[in-house]
Amino acid sequence: MKKLGNCISQEKLTDNFVPTYLTSLSFLSAPKAPAELNAKVGTLKMVKLTLVGRLRDGLPMSQAPAHLNEDNLVLSSYKYKAELVLKEISRGALTNPKMTVLIDHHCFHCLVGDGICCIALCESWYPRKLAFYYLQDLRNALAKVDRRVLESFSEPYAFKRFDYVIGKIRERYLDTRTQENLFKLNSDRRNDPDIATEELANIMRSCHSSGSEARTSASAQTKSTIWSSQVLEVSMTRKGD
Repeated sequence: MKKLGNCISQEKLTDNFVPTYLTSLSFLSAPKAPAELNAKVGTLKMVKLTLVGRLRDGLPMSQAPAHLNEDNLVLSSYKYKAELVLKEISRGALTNPKMTVLIDHHCFHCLVGDGICCIALCESWYPRKLAFYYLQDLRNALAKVDRRVLESFSEPYAFKRFDYVIGKIRERYLDTRTQENLFKLNSDRRNDPDIATEELANIMRSCHSSGSEARTSASAQTKSTIWSSQVLEVSMTRKGD
């Protein structure tokens, strides 16, 4: 496979695609690989799912654009679990600012800070160090957004403009063999921080015992996320009465 750096083209973006508070982000004009190279890299399914949530209430605000996911039916189950991890972090059950959650042959990598949680689902063999570079880039992008914008959302995944930003940043991390990514992997090896690792099964047991899973059935998990489940809506309605 050719490297991304050997065959790239510049893509010009305008204010019609992004709001004024995002136009200053330099990565929005990042090089884009040709379609044939994207097709080859895409088959590797390296970064499968991305979720950005608010810590104070566990609200998922943004995600990678749906068209980037090859199998939305399968990923819906992982998305549900990512939301559970976000809720556990939000309620203080998981306190590490950096952590990896193991699930099947995949990993949820989580980066927490400044009232925001960024979560990425990757293949288990995808370099963890690179995954956290990806999450840090997402957090850096969010830091340039007016805080009042982040606090204004009341519905899940309402920050759709940032979905596009996630998609652009994600492109840079699809191929681990680009010069930029190899440099990141080989830099500061002696200073790599220890990252906590947890099994999703343990988190699920904690959710079940605390009731934060909202008692959704296994069949509901594959059809909808925790935020769109009827069970959760009923629970929230009763709580507000």
